[in-house]
Amino acid sequence: RAQKAVSTQATRLLKLLGYGVDKVGPNIGLEQEFFLVPRKDYYRRPDLQLTGRTIMGKNAPRGQEMCDHYMAAINPVALECMQEIQHECFMLGIPLRTRHREVAPNQYEFAPFFGTAVTQIDQNLMVMQICDEVAARHGLACLPQEKPFKDINGSGKHNNISLGTNTGVNLLNPAQLAKASGSHEIFPVLMAGIVRAIDLHGDLMRMAIASPGNDFRLGACEAPPAIISTYLGETMTAYLDEFRKSKAGKEYAPAVKTVDLGLDEIAPFTMPAEDRNRTSPFPYGGHRFEFRAVGSSQNVSLVNTVLCTIWADSFGHLADQIEAGGKPAEVAAAALDQHWKVIFNGNNYDEANQEALTKAGVWRIDSGVDSLQRLSDPKNVDLFSRHGVLNEKECKARTAVLLDHYSGTVEMEALCMVDMIKQHVIPAVVNAEVEGPHLSGLQAAAAKVEAGLSKMHGAADEYSKATAARELRLETMEAARDVCDKAEGDVPEDLWTLATYKELLFLDSHQGADAISD
Repeated sequence: RAQKAVSTQATRLLKLLGYGVDKVGPNIGLEQEFFLVPRKDYYRRPDLQLTGRTIMGKNAPRGQEMCDHYMAAINPVALECMQEIQHECFMLGIPLRTRHREVAPNQYEFAPFFGTAVTQIDQNLMVMQICDEVAARHGLACLPQEKPFKDINGSGKHNNISLGTNTGVNLLNPAQLAKASGSHEIFPVLMAGIVRAIDLHGDLMRMAIASPGNDFRLGACEAPPAIISTYLGETMTAYLDEFRKSKAGKEYAPAVKTVDLGLDEIAPFTMPAEDRNRTSPFPYGGHRFEFRAVGSSQNVSLVNTVLCTIWADSFGHLADQIEAGGKPAEVAAAALDQHWKVIFNGNNYDEANQEALTKAGVWRIDSGVDSLQRLSDPKNVDLFSRHGVLNEKECKARTAVLLDHYSGTVEMEALCMVDMIKQHVIPAVVNAEVEGPHLSGLQAAAAKVEAGLSKMHGAADEYSKATAARELRLETMEAARDVCDKAEGDVPEDLWTLATYKELLFLDSHQGADAISD
């Protein structure tokens, strides 16, 4: 329904701009990140087995400081697993084009060819299942959760999206669009619509990437903060700035730079002058936008439903004004003027920048639970209803389901934490005879988590329950984790019954341990 809406409004707008096409649709490419950990150690972590993330665990002496695991060749054990995953996927018609290491130890990524949104979403769900099944055959466990480990990078599913016509023209590729249409005025008009959509409906974009795992990932130097701005790059920003002032379209020429290594053997070569901003939630990367804030475990149907709907709404708005007699360039320039504040090319991690964006009125919703409520906000119900995507009943039902999913996830984590404290941490402390500094704190921590669960169960409605769950998860359970991690540091290794971060995260240094012990 959202794809139909964006096709209807985009083809309508393009016709008014002198470029007739029969259909427009979203094409996406999903970068799937995940962890591969030794399965024998995975079985010694009830939290990983039941919730997908470690709810306690002392940091190893080493994390991701040296970046050598990122730049190195893929670990042979992991490589054999990934090759089989690619083969299984290829047999099903799913071409996983790239495979490589990622920033954190034992973290990897697959990326497919671009394709139509519905096909790519369905195939991505199959890829996640195949990763899980094949990993088990190689003595590994695949962890698709957004933040399985504390203090190292989490995983995302970067949603790269463009709009294509039925004749194969990428509407976000300015050169290709100008060649097909014979006009340089169409591209800045489309970009004006997209900028307007991000500014008006950043709350829906934030809602679409609200998942339990993203609670710990957003804003943590691996994913953008929960402030929905867009990075266009200095060259594209200057191009649109000139357009809104002159109200005249012209050819877009992306900046390039020459790299000269000073070697006779390698001639100087040119490359793009700008990379996409990795601190931005929604950067333009040349020919497509990349929704970097999407979580790795998510089904991205809702993400792309939101993007298609808000783009359809803005394209329709521009078309309405043009049909009413407005000149396309003037209409687009006015939209850019009104919504320019959402364009930000700086460092989104910088707290001063975050404060400035917030003061400027850019959408900021720090709480994932609060963002989920936005799906049922009257503004957004009206948006989805007008375009025939979701009615009020459907918006409210989906809101309830998303809130229940959040609460259920936290409840499982909390119950798991209580069991681990009572069945693993306290016995280890007693066996190590270090009860003095730790026992009372551990018992109190377990009691507080249980009290938080009782508060959740007594909540009046889905939103209240999810709000209580968020408090339990981000405050009570994090405090309990600190107590557990301190205890782990004082217990001898042979008495600690849970797999440690050192055992879970370093395939490179632990590879061959079983052969040696045999």
